Amino acid sequence: MGEIFDIEFETITGETTSMKQLGGKEFLIVNVASACGFTRQYEGMQTLYEAKKDSGLVVIGFPCNQFGAQEPGTHEEIKTFCESTFGVTFPMMAKIDVNGDNRHPLFTELCKVKDANGIEDIKWNFNKFIVREDGSVERFSHRDEPADLPF
Repeated sequence: MGEIFDIEFETITGETTSMKQLGGKEFLIVNVASACGFTRQYEGMQTLYEAKKDSGLVVIGFPCNQFGAQEPGTHEEIKTFCESTFGVTFPMMAKIDVNGDNRHPLFTELCKVKDANGIEDIKWNFNKFIVREDGSVERFSHRDEPADLPF
C-alpha cells in the first residue's frame, strides 16, 4: 500500500495535497464531525499532535457528514469551530464521503483494513487509522481515545 502516500485530497482551504506532501513519518487519519458526542476527541487529537509532531506524526482530520448529518457546516465554519473550540493546528481537509459510491479514494484504501467485526465500512464519526512509515495501516474505533493509540 505504498501508493497510499500519493493519493491526493483537498485541504479545508482548497489546496490539493497528499500525505507525501504533508511530510510526516506516521499519520493519524480521522473522519471527524463538529456536532457528535465524540467531537471532544478533537482535544485529544490536538494534544497527541503537539506531543508527537516533532517526531514525525501528522494528524489529519477529514470532516464527513454521512453519520447523523453531524457535520453540516461549510469549510470555513468547520475550520473556525475547530480552531476556536479546540485550538486545532493539525491539518484539516475538505469534507468527504468515507462510505458509499462517492467514497474518497484514500478511504477506499484505508478501509481495506476491516474493523474489529470484519466490516469494511466506517460505522460512525471519529474512526481512526494509523498509517505507518512503511504504508501499513492500523484501524481503531470511534471509542478509542487518541491518547490510547499506539504511538
